Amino acid sequence: MIELQNVSKSYDAGSSFAVHETSFKLAKGELLALIGESGCGKTTTLKMINRLEDPSAGRILVGGTDVMQQNPQSLRRNIGYVFQGIGLFPHYTVAQNVASVPTLLQWDEARIDARVRATMELVSLPFNEYGERFPEQLSGGQQQRIGVARALAAEPDVILMDEPFGALDPVTRAELQEEFKQIQRKFDLTIVMVTHDMTEALLMADRIAVMKSGQILQIGTPTELINSPAHQYVEEIIAMPRQRADRLEKLLHGHSGDAQ
Repeated sequence: MIELQNVSKSYDAGSSFAVHETSFKLAKGELLALIGESGCGKTTTLKMINRLEDPSAGRILVGGTDVMQQNPQSLRRNIGYVFQGIGLFPHYTVAQNVASVPTLLQWDEARIDARVRATMELVSLPFNEYGERFPEQLSGGQQQRIGVARALAAEPDVILMDEPFGALDPVTRAELQEEFKQIQRKFDLTIVMVTHDMTEALLMADRIAVMKSGQILQIGTPTELINSPAHQYVEEIIAMPRQRADRLEKLLHGHSGDAQ
């Protein structure tokens, strides 16, 4: 469904690279998490998939077609995008926000209305209660849910997510992670998700690509990364959730003195 072939991105004609010779494949229905420290190239990689940035070298295929052979606007309308800033239009109602891409695609009104109602129901914000509200009347978690609904509204096969849950409180974040994973499985969505949170990646992703200095150090399932880290940096970022899990296990068994 998505394939990167030796993709590089340089902003200074090749003197340095934000992304360097990166390759991976995603099957339909797979969720890949890109993880790494700030500036490692993960968001640039994400943006090249829908041509918010164009690659300096290499090829990116979505559904078997090179993205550079597609009109950027048309490409983006067929790829859902969810990001931390949410980016809802403040002067649009919630329903108008969800309807924005189907409207651009010139769907007929009955189809748009049905799809808006269905996607709002899917994210547990029913149209009759929330459709006529404005974004400022919603909580942060509700706004993020509407961001997800908007990304799903045009029925895309591919969704890109850039730190989608990072600004939420821990309880809301955990709820949304679980809800979104259920939606992904139900509709067999292909997703690339950028995150800096290894625990989030381990819990949500089918595979994880660990990036550093514009390159992928290792890509594998959560189990593969935990049990067989192929690089010291991978081992380091896996260590923190493992340590926390160990501490929590000790607390649950009453060994509070050991959980320092």
